[in-house]
Amino acid sequence: MHVACVHVHVLPEHRQAFIEATLENARGTRREPGNLRFDVLQSQDDPDRFLLYEVYRDEAGMAAHKQTPHYARWAETVAPWMAEPRQGVKYASLFPAEASCWLTPPE
Repeated sequence: MHVACVHVHVLPEHRQAFIEATLENARGTRREPGNLRFDVLQSQDDPDRFLLYEVYRDEAGMAAHKQTPHYARWAETVAPWMAEPRQGVKYASLFPAEASCWLTPPE
C-alpha cells in the first residue's frame, strides 16, 4: 500500500469552504478503484490545520488520483485559501499488509 499524508494550513476565513471542498474531493476519491482510504483530519490545537490521510493499493492508484476531475477541481479551488503551500509526504505501509485491512466503504 502507498500512503500520502498531506499537511494543509488554510486561512481562517476560508476554513469552512475548505472543509466542504475537501469532503467533496474525499468522497470522489473513495470511489476510485485504486483508493482504499481517505481520511480528513482537523487539528484540535489549530482548527486551520488539516491532515489528509490517503491510502492507495499501489503507486499507479496514487498517480491516477491526481488525474481525476474531482482532484483537479479541488486543487484549483483551494489553492488561494492556503496560508502556506500544502506539503505531501509519501509513505510505504508496512502494517497492515493486506488491502482488505485498509478498505473502508464509501459514503
